[in-house]
This record gives sequence, C-alpha cells and structure tokens, in this order.
Amino acid sequence: MQHPSLRRRAFLSGTAAAALGAGALAQPRAAAANDPGAEFTFEVTRSEEEWRARLTDEEYVILRKGSTELPNTSPLVNETAEGIYCCRGCDLTVYTSTWKVPLEIGWVFFSHAEPRSVLTSIDGEPPDGMGDDEGPGAMIEVHCRRCASHLGHVVIAEGQLVHCINGTALQFRELPT
Repeated sequence: MQHPSLRRRAFLSGTAAAALGAGALAQPRAAAANDPGAEFTFEVTRSEEEWRARLTDEEYVILRKGSTELPNTSPLVNETAEGIYCCRGCDLTVYTSTWKVPLEIGWVFFSHAEPRSVLTSIDGEPPDGMGDDEGPGAMIEVHCRRCASHLGHVVIAEGQLVHCINGTALQFRELPT
C-alpha cells in the first residue's frame, strides 16, 4: 500500500504549489522570525510522554511528527455547520467555518486562519515532481502558534491559495443556533 502522504503528494504535484512534507516543528522551541539566533518557548509545552498520553497514535504522528491523514477519512471534510475549529493539541481556535472552502479533494480547506493562531515554516524542498513550473521551492507548513502542533500546509488547490488541514489535527465545535 502506498503511504498516504505519497498519495497526497501525487495529488498536489499538479498544482502550482507544493503541499506536504514529513518534518514537523515537534520541539517546543523555535527561532524568532526577527532574530534567527533568538528562541522562544511555545505557550503549551509537553514531554513526549505527555503528548502520547493525550493523543491517539494517529493524532500523535500527525500533530507531533508531521504526517498526513488518508484522504476523506476525517468527518470534518464534509462538515457544513457553523462553528470553530480548534487545535487538538491545545484547544486554541485556529479556524472558523466562515473561512472553510468546500473543495472535494479529501482534506479540510480554509482560505485563512484566525488572526494570530498559526505559524508557518519552511518544510524543506518538495519531493521530485512537486512545485510549480518555475522550478523547485520550499513547502509551507502550518503549525499551531500555541503548541507547535503540525496542522497541514498552505497549497494551491483548484486555483485557490488555501490552508490544507488534517481534520485529525482539529476539534470542531458547532456554534449554538
């Protein structure tokens, strides 16, 4: 069986931007954008043992190791109710239904995140065959700004620049009607 990340990569190879990668920002410290020598500590930090106790095996590999869920396996792909999408690692609201984009490709898409809720990072060079016609480039990975959990990637899908997010990385809370 082909690894789910490879199937997703095959899908994205036809787009103008690369979407996936393997390495996630799994450490609780990161370089500050304005001073590469400086470090900051994420608001929520846990040991590997604490992460493993909190998350299922699938959630752990996605949020902490940067993996990707199989397409169409998350019920959030078809969620249409009004609500908020929170990081499964720390419960920070990262997306809302207002920004959800209904693409029938197999993952959860948003036009953008809630203000100051995610960080992006360069995920290295895409695998062969990925990227636009201008040549190779780095992939853009999306992380929760509070706990550093891997959420997904910024991609171009069906001509739209979107956040392609693993439903497994999110918890959905429907707004009261």
